[in-house]
Amino acid sequence: MLTTRYVTGAPNWIDLGTPDIDGAGAFYGGLFGWRFQPGGPETGGYGLFQIDGRTVAGGMQTTEEQGPPSWTVYFQTPDADATAKAAEQAHGAVWMQPTDVLDLGRMAILADKAGVPFGLWQPRANKGLDVVQEPGSLCWLELYTTDVPAAAGFYNATLGMETFALDFYGGTYTTFSPAGAGEDAMFGGVVDKSDDPAEAEGPAYWLPYFEVTDTDATVAKAQELGGTVRMPATDLPDVGRIAKLTDPYGARFAVIKSAPAQPGSD
Repeated sequence: MLTTRYVTGAPNWIDLGTPDIDGAGAFYGGLFGWRFQPGGPETGGYGLFQIDGRTVAGGMQTTEEQGPPSWTVYFQTPDADATAKAAEQAHGAVWMQPTDVLDLGRMAILADKAGVPFGLWQPRANKGLDVVQEPGSLCWLELYTTDVPAAAGFYNATLGMETFALDFYGGTYTTFSPAGAGEDAMFGGVVDKSDDPAEAEGPAYWLPYFEVTDTDATVAKAQELGGTVRMPATDLPDVGRIAKLTDPYGARFAVIKSAPAQPGSD
């Protein structure tokens, strides 16, 4: 499961690129109770989404030339430069070369073999998100792609991620864990997008899930605030009740009220 005890290959940051950071702040504030804290001039407009002073995500206003409105997930690395080179050797691409972010850390933006963007975060003063798994925070990730084995091989070669195959509704669900951490540390899954009617069209991408206390109420609130429902609230036995949404600007995300942990699952 996702934790803030970050290790190499684990997701340790997420941020939103949007054409209207004030509007996005109002949407996610109304939906999750987030409060946007803009950074100073030295951050170039980048700010933090927080709950009770704890950071749950970053965000900034972006232009059309910088790409469509979207969420980007970042994975921990001890050496962003070396990881960027590993991604290129694994037939990925470096979209933004590793660069220092003040004294906070070193970042890069890469793309995997299918062209899916993701980030690297080499922490210094900023170790990563302050909270995950709690209501209003990141709790799971899914990679929708066209070739599951190729994706698994890429992220293993680049960040050391390991995959595990779980039996799921008569099929197999492939999960990601940091290197050597085992199944208990799984933080996301990888899905063939052609197998999911809600994902068959459009590009491959990483989808963040945020924990909520009531999926149906969250869906209704998202619509009230100008969001769109891509997949209505749906029960997944032993997993939880999920829904897929977009914010008013088109950034895709999902919400889940997780099922209670089963006895002996810790």
